[in-house]
Amino acid sequence: MSHPALPAADAAFATALAESPRGPDRDGVFALWLVVRAALGSAPPIATPPRQAERLRALATRLKSLNAPAPLRRALNAATSDLLAAKGTGPAVVLSHLVAPTSECLGKRLADAVSAAARAARPAART
Repeated sequence: MSHPALPAADAAFATALAESPRGPDRDGVFALWLVVRAALGSAPPIATPPRQAERLRALATRLKSLNAPAPLRRALNAATSDLLAAKGTGPAVVLSHLVAPTSECLGKRLADAVSAAARAARPAART
């Protein structure tokens, strides 16, 4: 089962990948897509997969091979570490921290997609 916000995020990132020329921008879009998918995969209502830590370590290794713009690369590494550490930093918070570097490096359209994913990753309010 996947997160309900995943199809919208996938569509936005697929469009951005198709429009990006080769180089740091395309690598940045791809790296960001991987991190957004990992964050949404650990967000409610989805139960955390038993191998989530292993998947996040593999993601961190994969990110090292991509040539994303420096501010985005630092933010993605921090996001992956926060998701892996699970110190109470929820996926919604991790995704919201990626909005500014995404806007700076890749543009407002992708930043809006990340922001929408962050809103969707928030747990439902308890009354």
